[in-house]
Amino acid sequence: MKVATGKTVSGRIVIEGESLQEGCTVTVLAPEPDEAFVLNAEAEASLLAAMAETDRGETITGEELMNRLRDGV
Repeated sequence: MKVATGKTVSGRIVIEGESLQEGCTVTVLAPEPDEAFVLNAEAEASLLAAMAETDRGETITGEELMNRLRDGV
């Protein structure tokens, strides 16, 4: 998983310095003009740990996630 920052140019997202595989699926988080995305040290560490788990293949399916949420696991 990669984290990249870009800007919209003529209605398209341009990511400088990063190469993404053609056809890959991306998620775009676009803050409102007066909104900032800020993480404290604990939240950033948690996000980085989760990304490392994903890189190691330690993932679950969407269906399993929904089952866990439903069951309170």
